[in-house]
Amino acid sequence: MLNLNDLRLFVQAVDSGGFTAAGRRAGIPKSTVSKRIAELEASLGARLIHRTSRRFALTDIGHGFYDHARAAVIEAETAEGLVRSRLAEPSGTVRITAAVPVVQFHLADRLPLLAEALPRVRVELHATDRFVDLVEEGFDIAVRSHFAPLPDSSMVQRLLAVERVVPVASPAYLARRGVPGHPSALGEHDALLTGRSAGTWRLDDGAGTVVAVTPRPRLVADESVALLRTAAAGLGVACLPERICRDAVDSGALIRILPGWSAGTVTTTLLMPHRRGLLPSVRAVVDFLADRLGQPG
Repeated sequence: MLNLNDLRLFVQAVDSGGFTAAGRRAGIPKSTVSKRIAELEASLGARLIHRTSRRFALTDIGHGFYDHARAAVIEAETAEGLVRSRLAEPSGTVRITAAVPVVQFHLADRLPLLAEALPRVRVELHATDRFVDLVEEGFDIAVRSHFAPLPDSSMVQRLLAVERVVPVASPAYLARRGVPGHPSALGEHDALLTGRSAGTWRLDDGAGTVVAVTPRPRLVADESVALLRTAAAGLGVACLPERICRDAVDSGALIRILPGWSAGTVTTTLLMPHRRGLLPSVRAVVDFLADRLGQPG
């Protein structure tokens, strides 16, 4: 029977990229980590790691063993967590990844509330616009906003919010160019676009009427804050998710034009590896975000 602690050290060594970092995480000497993993290899009768003074890499069989070992460690943590959850409030570290706009407009204001609600949970938030592999990079939760449905995967998906994408412009721009009374009038206006291929807007009145219009491109930016500020500076009309432009509309910096019409919807979804979702700390954070992100900011 394999020693679970040895499996945990092996997984930590792989995740950390070496014995030294794994020893720091476990609070034991590097030599102890190396010895324990060597004993694990001896008990298996197989080399799991190639190690030299300059190289630390898994063998072919080590890759397969790591996947199962990591799953076993997670299951053990889950089993322990289920017991501890009966005895104490959720605790431990929960790692979250999200795109920069999601962090800015959805998570930033809620993190202090999360810390107050779950004082024994330590959240590590990683903001990035690149694709993140939750399993490979060791994240518990991803919060993603998307216009198209997410592909089917082994991830657990939990819908958090669906919001409209609405056309907005600054008072100065509308004073200069006029307020469009119908979506077709946008063809005579300057547009702030999210990409070169997004030159045609399809506006829906919610009753089945859809109008496609191609405004004049004034600026292209694939970042929401840049579009928000450019619209507020009076350069043109932008179509933005309601949460992103709400404060600017409330303050008068932007005006919601064509009331009743929207340029589609954006969905915010929470994803997690199914095993991680069983941990009490992860489940508590998921429940908190589901409750808070389903409400207006």
